[in-house]
Amino acid sequence: MERFLTEYQLNFWERILAPAFVATLQMVAITTLLGTIFGFLIAVVLLVTSKDGIYPNRFVYGLFSFLVNVIRSFPFLILMIFLLPFTRFLVGTSIGVRAAVVPLIVSAAAFIAKLIENAMQEVDPGLIEAMKSFGVTEAQIVFRVMLTEALPAIISGIILAMVSILGCTAMAGAMGAGGIGNVAMVYGYQKFDEGVMLLTAAILVVFVEIIERVGKWVYRKMK
Repeated sequence: MERFLTEYQLNFWERILAPAFVATLQMVAITTLLGTIFGFLIAVVLLVTSKDGIYPNRFVYGLFSFLVNVIRSFPFLILMIFLLPFTRFLVGTSIGVRAAVVPLIVSAAAFIAKLIENAMQEVDPGLIEAMKSFGVTEAQIVFRVMLTEALPAIISGIILAMVSILGCTAMAGAMGAGGIGNVAMVYGYQKFDEGVMLLTAAILVVFVEIIERVGKWVYRKMK
């Protein structure tokens, strides 16, 4: 009996839990990378077209700000369902990791864009005026002054976003995306296996702790 349980546990790890762990890593990594890229681009547009920006444009700022706020107001599961036709059109499927990263990136990009915009707005206006007096161009002010000064706060915000993304991957797993959330739903909740539920919860807690510790280390290096 003990041998059977040991073999079952090994098979469960190798065939179910390990692939789910890899899928979760993929979703978090891809979403963080692309969400940060798109979020940064959106934040720059919001920053330069705002009332006090370099190129004020009420229409562009209002449009991007509205879209960001609308996306951020959606609960992730509702957003995921709402984007199903777009996801299916873009990647050809509505299940699995490829499908999950589409709504994850949309949600993360809006969240990160707001974090970056707020971080860059906190840069001392006196420093910006001083740089302008030295003949620094508008592009250099954004990318070499504001971005550099706001970088520690941006790093801290991205770490916060990664923890949120991890939570969203668990919810996506319950909708057929795979990953740790899917294991918790299929092998834990639906089969009333408290051991699997506790194990998946513990894995997510360890995951969050690793993200937080690495994030704090990077933050201290950048500050």
